[in-house]
Amino acid sequence: MAAVWSLLMLLSSFFVARGVEDKHSKGTIGLGYSLSPLTPPTSLASPSGRFAFGFYSQGNGFSIGVWLEGNGKTDNKVVWTANRDDPPLHATATLTLNEKGLLLSSGVSGENKVIAYPNDSAVNVFSASMLDSGNFVLYNKVNHTIWESFEHPTDTLLGGQALLTGHWLISSSSEKDHSGGRFLLSMQGDGNLVLYPLDVDDDITTAYWATDTGGVHRSFLLFFNSTGFLQLIDNIDSSIYREINSRFYPEVSYNDHNENTTTTTSNDSIVHSASLDVDGNFRLYTHQFEPSGGFRTSRVSRALEDSCKVIGFCGINSYCTFNDDRAYRACLPGTDFIDPQRNTLGCKRNYSEAHCKGGKDNIPLYDITLLQNMVWHTGIFYSEELMSMSACRQTCLEDCNCEAAQFSDGVCRKQKLPLWHLLRQQGANDESSTSTAFLKMGIRSLEADDGAVPDELKPNIERKDPTLKILLLTFSLVACSCALLAISGVFIFKFRVLRYKRLLEIGNLGLTGELTLTSFSYNELKRATNGFKEELGKGSFGAVYKGSLNRGRNLIAVKRLEKLVEEGEREFQAEMRAIGRAHHKNLVRLLGYCAEDSKRVLVYEYMGNGSLADLLFKSRQSPDWDERTRIALDVARGILYLHEECETPVIHCDIKPQNILMDDYWRAKISDFGLAKLLMGDHTRTFTVVRGTRGYMAPEWHKNVPISAKADIYSYGIVLLETVFCRRNLDTTVSNPEEIILSVLVYKCLVEKKLDKLVLGEEVDKKSLERMVMVTLWCIQDEPALRPSIKTVVMMLEGITDICVPPCPTASSI
Repeated sequence: MAAVWSLLMLLSSFFVARGVEDKHSKGTIGLGYSLSPLTPPTSLASPSGRFAFGFYSQGNGFSIGVWLEGNGKTDNKVVWTANRDDPPLHATATLTLNEKGLLLSSGVSGENKVIAYPNDSAVNVFSASMLDSGNFVLYNKVNHTIWESFEHPTDTLLGGQALLTGHWLISSSSEKDHSGGRFLLSMQGDGNLVLYPLDVDDDITTAYWATDTGGVHRSFLLFFNSTGFLQLIDNIDSSIYREINSRFYPEVSYNDHNENTTTTTSNDSIVHSASLDVDGNFRLYTHQFEPSGGFRTSRVSRALEDSCKVIGFCGINSYCTFNDDRAYRACLPGTDFIDPQRNTLGCKRNYSEAHCKGGKDNIPLYDITLLQNMVWHTGIFYSEELMSMSACRQTCLEDCNCEAAQFSDGVCRKQKLPLWHLLRQQGANDESSTSTAFLKMGIRSLEADDGAVPDELKPNIERKDPTLKILLLTFSLVACSCALLAISGVFIFKFRVLRYKRLLEIGNLGLTGELTLTSFSYNELKRATNGFKEELGKGSFGAVYKGSLNRGRNLIAVKRLEKLVEEGEREFQAEMRAIGRAHHKNLVRLLGYCAEDSKRVLVYEYMGNGSLADLLFKSRQSPDWDERTRIALDVARGILYLHEECETPVIHCDIKPQNILMDDYWRAKISDFGLAKLLMGDHTRTFTVVRGTRGYMAPEWHKNVPISAKADIYSYGIVLLETVFCRRNLDTTVSNPEEIILSVLVYKCLVEKKLDKLVLGEEVDKKSLERMVMVTLWCIQDEPALRPSIKTVVMMLEGITDICVPPCPTASSI
């Protein structure tokens, strides 16, 4: 993903504007700066004045967002809204920039909440800017972007903005109400860009427009460049897979001055936008800024030629018709709009529903209205073929379940209300059209004014003897009670037998005396993971799946061991013994297990922020210096617990960034004890097969010599090195061959006292940097005896122990 964003920065001139600005320049504010809805300042303008961030009027209150500034000559165009589904804010609300982010004080209610904040709670905000790209950003002390509105789009993309894989746009409720609306544009993981309706009956929630780029086994992001072109960018190689403007229909003669504009242009006075509009159509716009102030908006193109093809454009029981290049909503005969001011809600019956008698008795109660060329997509409940139009009309009239029928090509399709996505096509009044709709409506109310039903329509209810009813009820209760007791007895018996068998199996593994963990059945874990559906990762002995317990309230990670039974049992027992009694804040906790027949499954706490590898090598924004030093200590303390504080010391054998996970508070925790080798009794060394991951394995693994805890020290040294400089130890993509091996480069810079050149542009404590570099170089010494113990490592990192300059790492330790 980082490579993709590097390409995007080259593609768009707007991304240049997202660079560092002087904190005192126009468009930038510092800590303590406040905005309010009525008392100036109410907004923060970008340097050019074209965009503004702050409070704007919405409904009977205010919202917070970013807009194109109309300068009084044209209406402002809102392009982003914060917390868009929250109720409007009171006029006494305030918005203040503090170290945690943007603090919103609601005023009347006294409620305070931070509405924009960095993902890492340990990172402090230092300033904020409204950029000329339309992007509102938060910076840390060294002017690195730590939050931006471009990463949280609502219904609009601006030039230079991307819609990432798995993200979406949601239309606004109306032109004046920017809360979430009824349509969604999704950049799907399968590579397809798709438009969907929201809040529509389940049997028609299907896409009504797509780029048809799915099924290529590649994922894309949608990039809207500064010249107004929509591009699908490959997430792997950053190439442009397809420009999709060619799939759009040009707009004809539509702008603020009724001028024809159908092309994309690029100059300093034009801003491009792409919006999922309130009618469900995805449109491209240009906004031409005038020298005298204000801007002129022009529609360029749209995804669907006809808005009537948008599923959900009309509400229930209303249909869409297209006239003079515009789409209109109308109610079916016998219905009126639920709310004339919000005709998207649809229509309801304007007559009292009669008590259906069926057959010819229905004829005096209902009438049939005919509409030519009306089609809809609601599922039918019955279909009859080889029928005439008049017969179709008659069968619907006589059928109590039929409230509408569609006749086409000799087929009569009966349906019930409500009807969804109705479309009256061109030539609607042409009697020769092949599609005809019949709508049944009541011709008079059968209820009396006092609400009573006429006697002739009341059902004939036989009177029963009350004594007989009591006897039948008593007999039924006794029979049900006996059945329940019998079923309960069977279940209790089976449960006790199965649990006894499971305890015997666990006892045969030698585990019952060592554990205080929850024992799960395999079916329980299968249900918890939805059939092992969502894979989080795959290790040497099995895959890890996401799951949940307590009806979704507690997330878990479930590791299912899938190798050979002998190998799986060995790993299972090692992990159970090592982790079952291990409780430390820097270790991923084992919550339970399954030992059922040959199935071996482990249940861990779920870590929601991925691995250290993701954070260092894949994240768009690297952790700052304070975060990296904290992570380094977290990992060291976790290893210290394993080596010296466990009842049975443990060698992890596979310390690497992928096996260090980040919890919800960005605390580092060591995971995956699948390769752990236990040290028994007073033994400090043991022979074992080669384990670990190339690049992080100590040299002694390849020398057929006894392995000690110093193997973990070596692995930790490589992890520490990569954490300090946010790059891999071996990187063949660098331009300078002398920089390929990080450990050699770092040692050279240490000796020459030039370490600061490796962290240019970053605010780093030089003494702390030098101390961490010397620790890592001691840890990766070729000779295990030269490496410090993990306890000494922790003391050196904390500054308790002095450190001398280490020898240069040898070739075998790289």
